[in-house]
Amino acid sequence: MEPLTEHLEELDRPYLLELGALQVELTKMQRHIRRTGLRMALIFEGRDAAGKGGTISRLTQYLDPRYARTVALQKPNERESGQWYFQRYLQHLPTKGEIVCFDRSWYNRAVVEPALGFCSVDEHEAFLDAVVPLEHMLVRDGLILAKYWLSISPEEQEKRLADRERSPLRSWKLSPTDHLAHERFDLLTHYKEKMFARTSHASAPWVVVQGDEKKAARLAVLRHVLSLVDYEEKGEPDLDLTPDPRLCRVRLG
Repeated sequence: MEPLTEHLEELDRPYLLELGALQVELTKMQRHIRRTGLRMALIFEGRDAAGKGGTISRLTQYLDPRYARTVALQKPNERESGQWYFQRYLQHLPTKGEIVCFDRSWYNRAVVEPALGFCSVDEHEAFLDAVVPLEHMLVRDGLILAKYWLSISPEEQEKRLADRERSPLRSWKLSPTDHLAHERFDLLTHYKEKMFARTSHASAPWVVVQGDEKKAARLAVLRHVLSLVDYEEKGEPDLDLTPDPRLCRVRLG
């Protein structure tokens, strides 16, 4: 029944119409980025099962894959562990005319790693000291950088993790640390708030998206991404591209 259930969830005509209209706008935006040589990097962070992958999938679904990539790195190998922390991420930044979505990013060191004991206090603090100057440099060099935190409640996270366990199609998404991270929900909240305070800045603020309702969150993110660039023939007359402030808000430090 899992495939049928998954498809029934998608049979929401108003949502699909709105999603389709926004995806058309994304193709227009991509053509503009390709033509003008802009570079766009979109960072997606959040707790396990917050909807990062699903949101990225809808965002990139109809983009030209030659000029749009998703980066989802595994844990660092021995060689990468010996490198400068940012090195394995920066090599995936976009070239001219390209859009890159990071499904988790260098911000692993801001929240997940300290909460689960995967980095030291000194490594965590060194990251927080270094990341803002690094991002300032990237933005000054012309990179369009946006950072999204998909926020879900502990109850919703617990439900989604249980759904994954039961699903033969989505069980691959579970990792050994998912339930541990859920048990440490409040500790991750502490590090999340510290991250917002130390790393949200005018050049690349954190955009917090309320994610308990997946479909509304996806639409909110797509609208915000479209707000980042002015492109030709932007928006149909009856299409509202304004991000919903009830679902999508900027958190400055």
